[in-house]
Amino acid sequence: MTPPGEAGRSSARKAQLVAAARHLLETEGVEAVTIRRLGAALGIRGPSVYKHVPDKAAIEAAVAIEGLTELAETVRGVPATFADVSRAYRTWALAHPHLYRLLNTHPVDRSRVPPELEDRAAEPLIVATGGDRDLARAAWATINGLIELELARRFPPDTDVDAVYAAAARAFDTPRTN
Repeated sequence: MTPPGEAGRSSARKAQLVAAARHLLETEGVEAVTIRRLGAALGIRGPSVYKHVPDKAAIEAAVAIEGLTELAETVRGVPATFADVSRAYRTWALAHPHLYRLLNTHPVDRSRVPPELEDRAAEPLIVATGGDRDLARAAWATINGLIELELARRFPPDTDVDAVYAAAARAFDTPRTN
């Protein structure tokens, strides 16, 4: 049995580990998030990290949940158009490129993510596409592709990236007929 107060300390230490992981991720990228570096950030030996979390994946999942929660809040309340949702999503992604990549280029262990969280993040785009989940997924893939190209600086130098997003908006914001 866990002594009184120890569970609270462990929970506080886990929160510190997640905050340290988030800081390392945001400033240096996912490769910087190592058990050794997390331990050093908290003034403990790397192996001691495992007293507070079962594995590194648990820390990454907690950071991903924070990021997905922030992203869901960012897109919630924007007008339900592809143009507005993609603008909000893009702004958030460009402000948090390493967290964005953690969310979108690493496998998602959905057993660690609250099921309603992905739904909350997707809802504005689903509404923007008239409730068509397949179209919403295509729109999401388009937004992510554009962001990846922008982050990788893969657009030709003379590209008006805003105009590219506007062209995508024209395609996805077009009224649909069944």
